[in-house]
Amino acid sequence: MPIRPGRCYNKLDTMPYTRKEYIPGFPPPKITKYDYGNPKGEFPVKLTLYAYEDGLIRHNALDAARVIATKTMESKVGVSNYHLKIIKYPFHVIRENKMLAMAGADRLQEGMRLSFGRPIGTAAIVDKYDKIMYIRCDKASLDVAKEALRKAASKLPLKTRIVIEE
Repeated sequence: MPIRPGRCYNKLDTMPYTRKEYIPGFPPPKITKYDYGNPKGEFPVKLTLYAYEDGLIRHNALDAARVIATKTMESKVGVSNYHLKIIKYPFHVIRENKMLAMAGADRLQEGMRLSFGRPIGTAAIVDKYDKIMYIRCDKASLDVAKEALRKAASKLPLKTRIVIEE
């Protein structure tokens, strides 16, 4: 069964569901590493991706944003000429009450009886004006970093802004 669209899980309407010691069989986040490039390098420019609304970012969306940002930076600047850090961690476990939607499904499912749901993934809780990720780079690669964060922002379900600090 394919995953539901991001609009099903982009708002936090209940308390965060985070206690993994009480959750049987929760899937680990798809994203495993949060620092890319050269973390020990001295870079004068820092570009930060901020969220402009509250919401949830699922782990696969966060990983897709990471992949496109690192590919853009590595192909045009090189591995040792930037540092990308993802700040948000997906710790909120999202659940799904799986429903069958085919002929004869009314005899195979329980409907809303005991509809707590099974864990299907994790999501990062983001408040308004929270930092999601940043890229540190040289002034010569400022436009490439801006393009990388713009592409990464298109993978996220929230409205975002890029802020440049020197």
